[in-house]
Amino acid sequence: MDKITHIFRYYVLPIYWAILTYMLLKPGVENKEYWFMFSGIDKILHISIFALLGFVFRIGFPRMRFFTFFLIMFIYGLGTEILQREMHLGRSMELLDLIADLLGVLMGYYTYQKIKNDYF
Repeated sequence: MDKITHIFRYYVLPIYWAILTYMLLKPGVENKEYWFMFSGIDKILHISIFALLGFVFRIGFPRMRFFTFFLIMFIYGLGTEILQREMHLGRSMELLDLIADLLGVLMGYYTYQKIKNDYF
């Protein structure tokens, strides 16, 4: 295992995954309206944070098969959506959030695939 893979697998990925889980499961609050907010901004956020998760996960586990990678990411995305519904903390389970999560994961995966030969 090279040094970058080691750092991402044992340091970056666990920290990011913990922060992401906290963000996704913390109690929901009333959002204030800001000038930059628009309908669907939450889906863009889901895509973005899961794209980063997929990218970081790929760096940490570069030899993992695509099916295994996608299955782990799907289970995580579905699990957080189910927990949002079951915890009754002002969050709700949305199918479109799960779709945005998976789209983000695929974007992260393919971004890694495109640049791996140049940087990793």
